[in-house]
Amino acid sequence: MKFSEIVSQFREITTGNSLITYPDQDIDITGVAAIDEAKTGAISYVEGSKFASLINQTNASALILPEDPTLQNQAQERGIAWVSTKEPKLLFAKVLTLFYQPYRPSPEIHPTAVIHPTAKIGNDVYIGPHAVVQEGVEIGNYAIIHPNVVIYPDVKIGDRTTLHANCTIHERSQIGADCVIHSGAVIGAEGFGFVPTRTGWFKMEQSGYTVLEDGVEIGCNSAVDRPAVGETRIGKDTKIDNLVQIGHGCQIGMGCAIAGQAGMAGGVQVGNRVILAGQVGVANQVKIGDGAIASAQTGIHSDVPPKEIVSGTPAIPHKIYLKVSAITSRLPDMYQAFKRSQRQ
Repeated sequence: MKFSEIVSQFREITTGNSLITYPDQDIDITGVAAIDEAKTGAISYVEGSKFASLINQTNASALILPEDPTLQNQAQERGIAWVSTKEPKLLFAKVLTLFYQPYRPSPEIHPTAVIHPTAKIGNDVYIGPHAVVQEGVEIGNYAIIHPNVVIYPDVKIGDRTTLHANCTIHERSQIGADCVIHSGAVIGAEGFGFVPTRTGWFKMEQSGYTVLEDGVEIGCNSAVDRPAVGETRIGKDTKIDNLVQIGHGCQIGMGCAIAGQAGMAGGVQVGNRVILAGQVGVANQVKIGDGAIASAQTGIHSDVPPKEIVSGTPAIPHKIYLKVSAITSRLPDMYQAFKRSQRQ
């Protein structure tokens, strides 16, 4: 594919003053690659000036660059074709779709799949080998159910949703359109509900629902539990990484991103566009406001205001955390100074 053809397809996210340059002539692009691994014929991208040195080392034939004249001049001096945009990573992601599409099987129902007679299957659906679709299930048009998926009774699955191999969808869960549930994930299993008594734990049945709105993605081996009553809800376009635990009754807003090994106890309320980095833990009933961010391994035990950035355990504002971290490294010297002052 010619470089000019690629650029023309995504003109809407290049800026008005973007420039395209061809060192000799319009070049052929044969693939995409990370800038430090790119070979001749590949297109790559640079997000900012901290990667400037890689432009001098790369073998890429073309680059997607930010609106940074210094980076653009570097590419030009090396004879690398480039296009500029305010969002280099987004443009690179779009270009990637020209060279790679995920595996999508043709519509069919494999003869080894077990489908209850009451299940309603939409048009052009794929159901793979040994999948199990139980009583009262509804599957929308163009859905993909990969091998060994188990769908419990009365589940609803929207159009174009993909369930990857070996995931499990428990009873009465509701999954919207254009969702992706990756392998090993469990949606709608029983929440962790036990009442202490003098003779031991009494199990509280989990009679609620789990709802995933349109465009939700759940990573491998993650779990979204259903509550005793009410619902656990994941908002539209929220993306959840691998090995994430969403407790019973949690309410997660739209457009959130939750990274690997994060976990939240029951009843947590998360606003819209919240980012939780890896291994963040959230205590029971905590509320996290719209646009808040928690850095990796943060322990959140109390409510977080909207747009706040928090770090540490227990979580504190990130600016204070940086000061605390700087002081922590000086504690041995401070302690010795304190001991000297005591002796004096």
